[in-house]
Amino acid sequence: MNTNFHSSRVAAVQASPIYMDLNASIDKAIDLITEAAKNGARLVAFPENFLPGYPWFVWLGTPAWAMQFMNDYHKQALIVGSEQYQRLEKAAADNQIQVVMGFTEKDNGSLYMSQAIIDESGKTLATRRKLKPTLAERLVFGEGYGSDIAVHDTSIGKLGALCCWEHIQPLTKFAMYSQHEQIHVAAWPGFSLYTEVTPAIGGEVNTAVSRTYAVEGQCYVIAPCAIVSQDTIDLLCSSEEQRELLKIGGGFTRIYGPDGASLVHPLNEDEEGILYADIHLDAITIAKVAGDPVGHYSRNDVTRLIFNNQSLRPVQRNEVPLFDNGIIISSEDEEA
Repeated sequence: MNTNFHSSRVAAVQASPIYMDLNASIDKAIDLITEAAKNGARLVAFPENFLPGYPWFVWLGTPAWAMQFMNDYHKQALIVGSEQYQRLEKAAADNQIQVVMGFTEKDNGSLYMSQAIIDESGKTLATRRKLKPTLAERLVFGEGYGSDIAVHDTSIGKLGALCCWEHIQPLTKFAMYSQHEQIHVAAWPGFSLYTEVTPAIGGEVNTAVSRTYAVEGQCYVIAPCAIVSQDTIDLLCSSEEQRELLKIGGGFTRIYGPDGASLVHPLNEDEEGILYADIHLDAITIAKVAGDPVGHYSRNDVTRLIFNNQSLRPVQRNEVPLFDNGIIISSEDEEA
């Protein structure tokens, strides 16, 4: 077997944002992008809603109680194409590194759980939105579309991304696999919420979900994960009951190979840092010899996926020309 594979170094961030402070969080993100590039990474991936932080407050009280944070959360959300967003593109270009950034996207009156995929020239390849926010998240965020389930050609391989519990939706995963994804970013918000309530949103279960994605899809999985800081708890938690629901830490950043192998030694749950791994795309070929779910290991005569990858925005504007006695009048003619 030829083991002289061409490799690329990838990086996964485990850190807390400067909570509810967009500009300061972008400053921190740029520092992390620069650090990853200096350490040889060609791609760096950030947690879900890293900018300006995940809305933990929707899990800590009633909807009426959570509304006290909503105005500030809207104000600190990131607008695609804004001056702040362009700083991320510039950081990618300056450091010649691909960036996958999790952020809260503001689009007029609505917010979305989004990920930006920016190449090493600073060009945005895509901004995608989480297809279905989970449970309490639906108080804050709108939904994505089939067009957000996409894989993109990059200089280091076919790259895709999903957020959090999109990874437990089997048909969504299959739609990604069908595009022959090679490098996948699985972004997570952190796992220090409800640790005494249910394991379903805990670190052990959800790192298993990331690992399963790798072995199911025979792709590399970069799984960045945020941590909850003391400052965040001080801002959001005003009772002992709330402090029992949300705790410091929760970092479970991981990187997995296409055979499900763990490629990095994890950081402590409350430790900030960047994890690195060298990936070899030829290893995907070897993994797919065993099972390609959209190729030789499929049974499409038994089960098939209907995948609508269109963007269905709520308003479609038809630019219909004006007519006068059967003659088309252009807008210029009308103005004249």
